[in-house]
Parts: sequence; structure tokens; C-alpha cells
Amino acid sequence: MNKAELISAIAEKSGFSKKDSEKALTAVIDSITEALKAGDKVQMTGFGIFEVKERPARIGRNPRTKEEIQIAASKVPQFKAGKALKEQIAE
Repeated sequence: MNKAELISAIAEKSGFSKKDSEKALTAVIDSITEALKAGDKVQMTGFGIFEVKERPARIGRNPRTKEEIQIAASKVPQFKAGKALKEQIAE
């Protein structure tokens, strides 16, 4: 499912127009992104947790030349599915 299909599904289930559904989806995504940028954790009971994990700097290897390279530390978003979501998918 892509973003357009998700917007259509939201519109169908909520009774909102597609334009309003797109605004709502965009607002949710923007809010989650802003919270993660600020270093906060976004927890939706029954759905899951969005959080930022820090990857430490490490030494990697270029597979072509076998030369060691330094990989910088970075922050990556992570999603952990909640119990209710896991149970619904397992059915």
C-alpha cells in the first residue's frame, strides 16, 4: 500500500474527503517526525512505539578494495510494534 492508497482507505473508513484525509495523514507524519527530531519517543498504545536509536561510530570495510573505512555515528528512527498490532497480524 502506498500513500495514495492509504489516503483512500482513510477516506473510506472515516467518511472524510480524500483532501481532508491527506491533511490528517500529513499532520500525523509531521507530528511524529518533529517529536523524533526533538529526541522524544512517540508511543501509541496498541499500535507501537517510534523512537530514535543512536548507532555508534564503527570501522567498516569496502568490499571492492578490502580497505577499512570509518563509518560515522548516526541516529536512525526505529519502530517497535505493540502487542495488539502483533496479535492482529498473527490472526
